[in-house]
Amino acid sequence: MHDRKLTIALLVGNRGFFPDHLAKSGREEMLQALGQAAMDVVALGPEESKYGAVETHEEARRCAALFRANADRIDGVVVTLPNFGDERAIADTLRLARLNVPVLVQATPDDPAKMTVAFRRDSFCGKMSACNNLRQYGIPYSLTASHTVQPNSEEFARDLQWFGGVCRVAKGLRNLRIGSIGARPAAFNTVRYSEKLLETNGISVETLDLSEVLGRIGRMKDSDDRAVQKLEAIGRYVSTSGVPREALVKMAKLAAVVEQWMTDTAVQISAVQCWTSIEENLGVVPCTVMSMMSNELMSSACEVDVCGVLSMHALRLASGTPSALLDWNNNYGTNPDKAVCFHCSNLPKHFFREVTMDYQAIIAGTVGKENTFGTCVGRVKSGAMSYARFSTDDSSGRIRGYVGGGAFTDDPLETFGGAGVVEIPQMQKLLHYICENGFEHHVAANFSTVAGMVHEAATRYLGWDTYWHARS
Repeated sequence: MHDRKLTIALLVGNRGFFPDHLAKSGREEMLQALGQAAMDVVALGPEESKYGAVETHEEARRCAALFRANADRIDGVVVTLPNFGDERAIADTLRLARLNVPVLVQATPDDPAKMTVAFRRDSFCGKMSACNNLRQYGIPYSLTASHTVQPNSEEFARDLQWFGGVCRVAKGLRNLRIGSIGARPAAFNTVRYSEKLLETNGISVETLDLSEVLGRIGRMKDSDDRAVQKLEAIGRYVSTSGVPREALVKMAKLAAVVEQWMTDTAVQISAVQCWTSIEENLGVVPCTVMSMMSNELMSSACEVDVCGVLSMHALRLASGTPSALLDWNNNYGTNPDKAVCFHCSNLPKHFFREVTMDYQAIIAGTVGKENTFGTCVGRVKSGAMSYARFSTDDSSGRIRGYVGGGAFTDDPLETFGGAGVVEIPQMQKLLHYICENGFEHHVAANFSTVAGMVHEAATRYLGWDTYWHARS
């Protein structure tokens, strides 16, 4: 579920020597369509311009002033062309408004039975002129799936759903604050990233040394209300049969400390040093704590993979559902389009058929089983999925990434941790792309079909070089 309704600025185009009664009815149809999509609307009223549309420069200034006054709550703009529209007024409005949000250009189709002077729209042609001017003005914009589409159609409802995802991703990744908790594991150069490149793109990283976390946990009493509440929440979240109470109390305190720090610093998502300091010095793994945060849409990535949690967050913004960070981990038999995705795991509960708490089998031999309780173990359920990976590229000074879609399957798999079989069209081509371009082995996944939304937001509005694999 998305955490809030979107607010859309509606810009109705009009051109006087075309039938302007179409601007009146077109505005009403679009308001109805946006309402049915559960979107709030900011738009000129009929008392502020002719039919609430924009044709003259004065009307453009009036509309831009309205949009600027509501800029803090506007997530995107829909430009609707019920007739040809005045391309200059449309472009001037958006330039003067300075919203820096996604823009969707829609044109209403003509009816072959109504092609007289009184009813012909010519919005088919007007859309090209509007887009030409937006490009001249340097204003990025998106298009509906079809060149012309009725506002009250199911197709346009899908366009709005897609555009809503684009708006959420573009706005959600600007002014984002990521918590980096603990140092990167020494053996994982693969998760290195450029904090400065993220900052240039409006993404800040707030750091917290693991020693501070451990110190705050050490000073917290078992009877502290925050620890008690978190202990109860853990019990409701996952089966803890066989897990020592002492370990559960430590996890509860860890959750309380991290949550308080995130609140105090206005951090939205996190990347955590999950091995091996926390096991050696606290005696648990943080997997369940991180799983619970991701399940509550506060994505949390292991191994201090800051760009990994950024990728998780992009998918979560588009879909409104939890994301996980996984390893592209194993081949699956001889099928070239299937692989095993795995983590130890901190996957959100949303990903599992069934889940229980257990110990971390991989590092138990190093730090002792008694110090590794807290993993969420189970088989990933089947269903359509989207994946994404973004990285900072220091050599080019840019953020780059890839997105795509596939499915988790019900293929048999007997292993430990959190794991599932994934099927990706043309997977060998994707694997070549990952390796040739030096991407990490971590990938964000989400039970959704939102790759197109993330790609549009990343490429058109954030300026990130993004490959869309097996684009349909």
